[in-house]
Amino acid sequence: MTEAAPRSLWRVRHFRRYAGADAISKLGSEVSLVALPLTAALTLHASPFEVGLLTAAEMVAFLLVGLPAGAWVDRMRRRPVLVAADAVRALALLSVPAAAVLGVLGLPQMYAVAVVNGLCTVFFDVAHQSYLPSIVGREDLARGHGTLAANQSLAQLAGPGIGGWLVQALTAPIAVVADALSYAGSALLLLGVRADEEPGGRDARGRGRAVRGGGRLWPEIAEGLLFVAGQPVLRRVAAVGALMMLSFGLWSATVPLYLVREVGASPGTYGMLLSAGAVGGVAGAWLAPRVAARLGTGRAMYAAAWAATVCTAPLALTAAGPRLLILPVALAASGVATTVFSVAQGAYRQSICPPHLLGRLSATMRFLMWGPMPLGGLLAGTLGQLAGVRVAFWAACGVYTLAHLPVLLAPRIREVA
Repeated sequence: MTEAAPRSLWRVRHFRRYAGADAISKLGSEVSLVALPLTAALTLHASPFEVGLLTAAEMVAFLLVGLPAGAWVDRMRRRPVLVAADAVRALALLSVPAAAVLGVLGLPQMYAVAVVNGLCTVFFDVAHQSYLPSIVGREDLARGHGTLAANQSLAQLAGPGIGGWLVQALTAPIAVVADALSYAGSALLLLGVRADEEPGGRDARGRGRAVRGGGRLWPEIAEGLLFVAGQPVLRRVAAVGALMMLSFGLWSATVPLYLVREVGASPGTYGMLLSAGAVGGVAGAWLAPRVAARLGTGRAMYAAAWAATVCTAPLALTAAGPRLLILPVALAASGVATTVFSVAQGAYRQSICPPHLLGRLSATMRFLMWGPMPLGGLLAGTLGQLAGVRVAFWAACGVYTLAHLPVLLAPRIREVA
């Protein structure tokens, strides 16, 4: 008797809304990834250090509230957190084009918007990751994460190109409107999502343990930290994520200045280069569940880590002329590998986590992984100011290339089921 084919997640109405909101929001975020730093660099004529400080401001929330956010989210239903975070982000971003039209936009406002946006992103990301098992069930986590990874890759494919051309056609501050509208659309879709969950990750069938508001915060945070500390694979994954996000902080503050000011690319060309590099992420999202099913989770992570290291090595050779093509080709190749790694580790960590710890697990991993990103932004700004943007770009590429070493140095990860 042949085994029935698994159901398509797109037939699940609430998953469609959840994934649709995710896709819209990520597309807008990729537009802002181009528009916000170019607003600082082109409209406000910011120095390399000031651009680095803007990157740090957006990500400092992961250091300030990354850990308690998980405990707070575990005390609440996730959907209201998601909707509120989207609504606040939309309003904060709309203040940028409004101030630009009135002629009062300055760097202090940009920093304030970045901090507010970052705080909301912390709560949104923790609740979003924790909400998925309530919608699809644990048996479909790999395919659910694969869909979210595909959304991310498609957003990276289309968003920077759209953002670059919007900046070129409308100016950078006006391009930020696209991201604000994407958050508003995401909030509207999430309002229609229904899932069986209670605060603390317990679903309608009573699985898990609810965390009530009267509990002590720090013991709950410690429970999430101790869970990660007790899992050797999660410790290695967290180290990889920390190096990746350190490189991303360097990258976000450096690449716009390097390509636009040093290499001479237009905003539209800059956006298209980043979009072309995202092709690999789309392929990786499609491949990831198949690779994990064929090789197993551990072997998939290990093989993807090797491939990512090899493919990112040429990035530092990017320069004007024909060598400019190195950037999208290397990013596309590494995008396949990093997406396979991301999907495999995401499904693994949620499959081993008790339901009542999902929010704290997400928050702990986000804190450990994303915490170094503002440090990367500050380091990029400092290097760019003191040694030049080219040196900061080389540093970003070097950290990116070495990011998967914690997994490569632990070949026993291949034995993970």
